[in-house]
Amino acid sequence: MLTTVYSNSNVDDETRRGLIFQGQVFVYSASPATRELIAFAQEMIAEAFGPLNPQTAQFDMLVEDYTRLLAELKPKFIHHPRCQELLPAVFEDFGYDLANTYYDVPRLRTSTSDNYLTSGISYAYHPHRDCWYSAPFSQVNWWIPVYEVVRENVMAFHPRYFDLPVRNGSARYDYAVWNSVDRPNAPKHIYSDTRQQPRPEEPIELEPQVRIVPEPGGVIMFSGAQLHSTVPNTSGRTRFSIDFRTVHIDDVRTRRGAPNVDAACLGTTLRDFRRATDLEPIPEELALAYESEALSLAHQDG
Repeated sequence: MLTTVYSNSNVDDETRRGLIFQGQVFVYSASPATRELIAFAQEMIAEAFGPLNPQTAQFDMLVEDYTRLLAELKPKFIHHPRCQELLPAVFEDFGYDLANTYYDVPRLRTSTSDNYLTSGISYAYHPHRDCWYSAPFSQVNWWIPVYEVVRENVMAFHPRYFDLPVRNGSARYDYAVWNSVDRPNAPKHIYSDTRQQPRPEEPIELEPQVRIVPEPGGVIMFSGAQLHSTVPNTSGRTRFSIDFRTVHIDDVRTRRGAPNVDAACLGTTLRDFRRATDLEPIPEELALAYESEALSLAHQDG
């Protein structure tokens, strides 16, 4: 699969989504709205860590204390009303049609250095597709660094697998179970993570890989079907980033999206998405249709 990285492209969103569904990646400089978003995140992070530098605090804290801090900070950021104000402005900066754009909550992510904390609330993701986790194939992923990042603490894309099936554990993943049981238990997994998560079940060739290093507030947009992973952080600094996902309602209705080459999970994340204009949920009939399709596919594979 040949993947092209588009930098500060002027294509309209309809064209951009089509290219993303073909495995292409878009990178943008920070916009006024993304600068506001990371400034807000930095304020919350600074308040949580007090006198410590958040990017190096891991070297001054017991991992149990660090985990408790993140367990309070991350949900507070995710559900803060200010995020609901800032994200629609971000979408407008990048040419989105707000009336037809639905998004899930913005998550504050951390990747600590030197294997300090790689499970539970600061999970270091193995190579995976979001579509193994019940994401719709019309999903566009957004990734935004909060502070300066380097090649040693970002994420990696593995583009040769975009249209190449990988044997994986998605058939044992049910999003309803994850949401009700596994996700709330994340802070309990400090030294290891025993939660059932889809992962490759065959060797993955990590090279060639693509690492992108945006400026703080810069944006990477890519398909939820793109195989990607957390880079082992050897930078000596904790990486803080924000990610969220969007779908265009017309893509959801018409099943326009990336190809499904190997996902067999149950459920759908569509109920997590809210309309950018008024926070109305995705119509229930669409979520039910996606659930029925996933169940039918699982029975065929079984």
